[in-house]
Amino acid sequence: MSEETNEELYNPMADKYLPMTSVKSGKEHTVARGVHAYTNKIVNLCTIEQHDNNNNWVLVDTGMPKSSDKVVQAVEDLYGTNNKPNAIILTHGHFDHVGTVVELVKKWNVPVYAHPEEMPYLTGKKAYPQADSSVDRGLVAKMSPRFPTEPVNLGDFVQPLPSDGSVPELSEWKWLHTPGHTPGHISLFREQDRTLIAGDAFVTVKQESLSRVTTQKLEIHGPPKYLTMDWVAAKSSVEKLNQLEPAAAITGHGMPVRGSALRDGLQKLADDFDTIAIPETQTHDTRQ
Repeated sequence: MSEETNEELYNPMADKYLPMTSVKSGKEHTVARGVHAYTNKIVNLCTIEQHDNNNNWVLVDTGMPKSSDKVVQAVEDLYGTNNKPNAIILTHGHFDHVGTVVELVKKWNVPVYAHPEEMPYLTGKKAYPQADSSVDRGLVAKMSPRFPTEPVNLGDFVQPLPSDGSVPELSEWKWLHTPGHTPGHISLFREQDRTLIAGDAFVTVKQESLSRVTTQKLEIHGPPKYLTMDWVAAKSSVEKLNQLEPAAAITGHGMPVRGSALRDGLQKLADDFDTIAIPETQTHDTRQ
């Protein structure tokens, strides 16, 4: 990309520090073959190697604002100092998933891919709705109106994902449109070993509760309530992911999960989504 294009990039969150963390912050987990999860304060990002080749890898999501140095250090610990990713894939554009994307693009000069419906939030055209603090009594929910919702501007660096479901630089993977939390939310799936990267389509911690976020108590929940835009679509997305019968999953918040804990928990969430996931204050009923 040209230097002129690089100067157009903008991150409105660059100077915003959000004092939230968890006991797992800074930890890396190898979840499946060539798949690593890294917890950045309260959110997870992933690295995926193409055909187990650690010289060819992509980054999925980019963590919290003001943490680019920690993200860079984490991936350099895995891949070395002169081994940048081939691309960045975004599950969606919320602040905790794109908090360092502009800084990383400037450093690495690599393309970013996202769903076409997420593009307005990644090119400076449209802000997300403000978070709704009434959805839950938990302290994170109460704090959520302070979370930034302004769009980053990635300019020409961000491109739409291929319409055929393929994932650039990752031939073993497919992307699935899993809207609800945001209009263009996606998840990634490798059918060979049924590994799922779910973003915030569902999570493995009660994200509205500060104590549970801090301790990372494992519980399968729907998407974070305070920023979910469409509960009808969110329910359909959980049902879609449950039908995949994933063997292991990395979600945007909470610890990686596999086996019966994943299978049983995701089935229960799909079956009881209306009571488990949807806020009591939500007036839009998903039941048909």
